[in-house]
Amino acid sequence: MKLEKTFRFEAAHWLPNVPEGHKCGRMHGHSFRVTIVISGKVDPMTGWVIDYGEIKEAFSPLEEQLDHHCLNEIDGLENPTSEVLSKWIWDRLSPRLPLLHEVAVEETCTCRCIYNG
Repeated sequence: MKLEKTFRFEAAHWLPNVPEGHKCGRMHGHSFRVTIVISGKVDPMTGWVIDYGEIKEAFSPLEEQLDHHCLNEIDGLENPTSEVLSKWIWDRLSPRLPLLHEVAVEETCTCRCIYNG
């Protein structure tokens, strides 16, 4: 069984390692969408894999760090590509969510990065 919980946050960033003149090398912002996917067996007593509230509780401190901030200023996100951001989130969530299956980051409605450890 897979569960998904989606979060949104607004943040600015720039990509410092792109070729000179690349549009992503300039400061810009996104309405990021992050989907946390949990995979596991349904507990016969509760009828669920995990309480969605546990996912929210685990992601909340990260959301506070990310929302309305400049990602480049956050430790570990100096080059805040979607790939780096999805792994950064994974690394912080996996100790709290042992059933974590994947982290998907969307920076636009047409671009999505999926990391699964």
